[in-house]
Amino acid sequence: MEEIKVFCPATIANVSCGFDVLGVALDNVGDTMVVRKTQEKGIRITKLEGQDLPMETLQNVAGVAGLALLEKSDYTGGFEIEIYKKIKAGSGIGSSAASSTGAVWAMNELLDRPFTTLELVKFSMEGERLASGVAHADNVAPALFGGFTLVRSYDPLDIIPIHTPSDLHATVIHPQIEVKTSDSRKILKTNITLADGIKQWGNVGGLIAGLFTEDYDLIGRSLEDHIVEPVRSILIPGFNQVKSEALKAGALGCGISGSGPSIFAFSKGIDTANKVATAMKEVYKNIGIDYDVHVSKINSEGIKTIQ
Repeated sequence: MEEIKVFCPATIANVSCGFDVLGVALDNVGDTMVVRKTQEKGIRITKLEGQDLPMETLQNVAGVAGLALLEKSDYTGGFEIEIYKKIKAGSGIGSSAASSTGAVWAMNELLDRPFTTLELVKFSMEGERLASGVAHADNVAPALFGGFTLVRSYDPLDIIPIHTPSDLHATVIHPQIEVKTSDSRKILKTNITLADGIKQWGNVGGLIAGLFTEDYDLIGRSLEDHIVEPVRSILIPGFNQVKSEALKAGALGCGISGSGPSIFAFSKGIDTANKVATAMKEVYKNIGIDYDVHVSKINSEGIKTIQ
């Protein structure tokens, strides 16, 4: 192949209790990218539609991630990349991760897959480093592996795919304000109490167990964040009310998607997920803040080729 077109999914990171280690891919929300081989060495961003983002290679996450792959590759040519953004920058559902992973996944396909998925995660993390100042993997890992993923370790990098219950659906509401990941990281505490740590570790273990056993009640009980959410929720207007209404509408649990401002909820079944969406929308209608809403099943494939 000389050219490939791919769908790059949006992702929910942290998943309440799993700051920087848990993430999940969405199925019907994402970007589209076209990547083609060129004889000229290096990477060029030739088109970028949907968002006002830099097209210079070293200032674009797709360019930086792609260069990380090229550095480790024997390929003597280069690539051109077209990016069609449907995920808004600063939305909290993995906009930078979609571009980073889409670029390296497509390049790897065009080169007949010389790199493993884990290696692609490492390359994509360089795009995240550019976007947020930290090379975190909780968005890029599910985008590449699909479904839920656990970053068991960063040094050495160890990604564990997690089973996804078939009837689990996500509802995500994005109030039309921007919260930069780099800014939202600055307000976090660098030290936590042992008591909070114990609660959080218990919830991470409970969530993983609930996903593998398809115990929806356990999943719901485990979607609690005692460390990050109390701080970051201050940046999101109406967060507590949205969470309360989502739970009343039947959501298993609700929390901040990534660094925000998007808020996610998990539900058992599409009907409940749609009811949760209606409840969330009412809150922002009353506040007077514009919003986008996505209802999606979990994407078990990750990035995929499209026609």
